[in-house]
This record gives sequence, C-alpha cells and structure tokens, in this order.
Amino acid sequence: MTIPELIKNHGGAGFSFEVLPPLKGKSIGQIFSAIDKLREFDPLWVNITTHRSELVFKCNADGLYERAVERSRPGTVAVAAAIQHRYGIEAVPHIICSGFTRTETEYALIDLNFLGITNLLLLRGDKAKHENRFVPMENGHAHALELQGQVNKFNEGYFADGSKMEVVSDRRFSYGVAGYPEKHDEAPNLDIDIQYLKKKIDAGAEYIVTQMFFDNEKYFAFVDACRRAGITVPIIPGLKPIVSPSQLTVLPKTFHVDLPSDLVSELMKCNDSASTRQVGVEWCAMQARDLLRRGVESIHFYSLNAVDSVKEVAKIVY
Repeated sequence: MTIPELIKNHGGAGFSFEVLPPLKGKSIGQIFSAIDKLREFDPLWVNITTHRSELVFKCNADGLYERAVERSRPGTVAVAAAIQHRYGIEAVPHIICSGFTRTETEYALIDLNFLGITNLLLLRGDKAKHENRFVPMENGHAHALELQGQVNKFNEGYFADGSKMEVVSDRRFSYGVAGYPEKHDEAPNLDIDIQYLKKKIDAGAEYIVTQMFFDNEKYFAFVDACRRAGITVPIIPGLKPIVSPSQLTVLPKTFHVDLPSDLVSELMKCNDSASTRQVGVEWCAMQARDLLRRGVESIHFYSLNAVDSVKEVAKIVY
C-alpha cells in the first residue's frame, strides 16, 4: 500500500519514525535495536535516510594529504530491504539529488523495484559540506521536481536516457516530499516555498512530511496555507524530542527552526542531560497529543539519538 493508504486504513493514530544507515563499517544491529524498541507502537512505516558522498582529505604514509570522496553512511537500499524483510514494516528510503547522478538514481530504482520496495521520499538533499551553495552532480538533478520527473518516467517504463524498457514493471513507485512549516532556508518567503511545493504535488507527490517544528500553531498555519494553495494531500507532521542542552543552539542553526520561549525557559532550568531529556519528552508528548486532538491522523518522529525519548513519548500518546 501507499503511505496515504496506510494512514487511511489504519484504525487509529498513525506512528512512523526515521532511522539512519549505520556508519561505514558498523553493524546494522543498532537499527534493529531501535526498531525493536519502537515496534510495539505498530509503526506504519520506517524512513531510511540517504547520505551523499563528501570530499575528505586523508593523510598518506608520507605525511601528504590526498583528496578522496567517501560516503560515511552507505547502504540505504540494503537497510530498507532488511527492515521490510525482517519486520514486515513498510520501508521508505530517501532518494536524493545531492551527490547522485541520474544513472546512480536509476540503479537505485531498479534495485528497489526488484526488492518490492515501492514507497519513497524524494528530496533535493543538503549541499556538500565544502560548498557555499547547492551544486548538482554532473548529469544529476538540481531540484526534487527534476528527481520526481525521473521517477515518473521510470514508472512509465523509460530509463533516464529516454530509452524504453523491454518489460515495464507493475510495481509503480509512490512518493512523498518534504514540507517546511517555517519555510525552507533558501526560500525568499513561505508563500514562494508553498508555490514550489504545489508544483511537486501537481507532479505526482502523494503526501508531505514536514520538517521538525516545536510550535504546533506554525504547523496548522502551514496546513491552512497549503490548503488555500490547492494542496489536498496528507501533510504529516514531523516531531523531534530534544535530548541534549546543545540542541538549544544546534537545532535552530542546522534546521532553521524556532524554539518557543516556554520551551527554552524550561530547558534553561535543566542542569543535566537527564532533566533536559525529560523536558524534551514532555514537550514532544504535549505537541503530539494536541496534534491528534485537533484531527491529525499520523505523526512522524525524527529519532536520531532520541529513540528512547521517542519511546517515552509514544507510551504517553499511543
């Protein structure tokens, strides 16, 4: 089933969360451990992030540094397959523009199609760490809308070079895209951001997952603005429990979100990590309960370094 179908057919409040592929050389066991902790809440799906290769400098035996391209978290397709096979939970891998060519994307789509993984989240992705602005790969995509075009053509039976597939699979990809209640950091304003989002929906995106937010009123205002713009697909709110004092500055800087004054005030009173995590759980649970009370059908949780906190929130809410 597609993600909108999973939400519609679920008999209650939907729950989903996101995991990262293990660092290169690490075991997949940490992902299984996270899922084992959260599976009691009947997750509708699990998102698996994708990470681009980055330019790094390695020191040789002679003391000279050599440039190299390395991906710290490979394995998104394999992790998605492992989750779906082991748990029977719908796996939703991220497919991104950043750091990938059209050909590499095509190979990923072929592999996913063979594996029966047909739900995707399509994203532009972040710029490379050494770049001041986003630069697509040669023969890559500059925007998520272009990536959607490639997936749509694949669904129609065409490869990236325009050639026709001999056999067209009946496994069509369904996909969602990202939405930003406080606007994407590169958008001049929220209205323009929603105009671009509407184009993604018109091009075939079937649902939206939002960036994390900590003020529910911003989510509902975003939903209202999207509906006025003619966007009718599900808009799934993304929540993240704060787990460390450093996130007071890291989250606003990295994800371009505001933290409400009441939340900041409570976090400033904390004198250790345990009390910070408790405040994070309580605030996230408050958000989740309010969202569900006001008619939201499913909530997505960003669980990076926060699996135990997400579990505590889920115990309260589900």
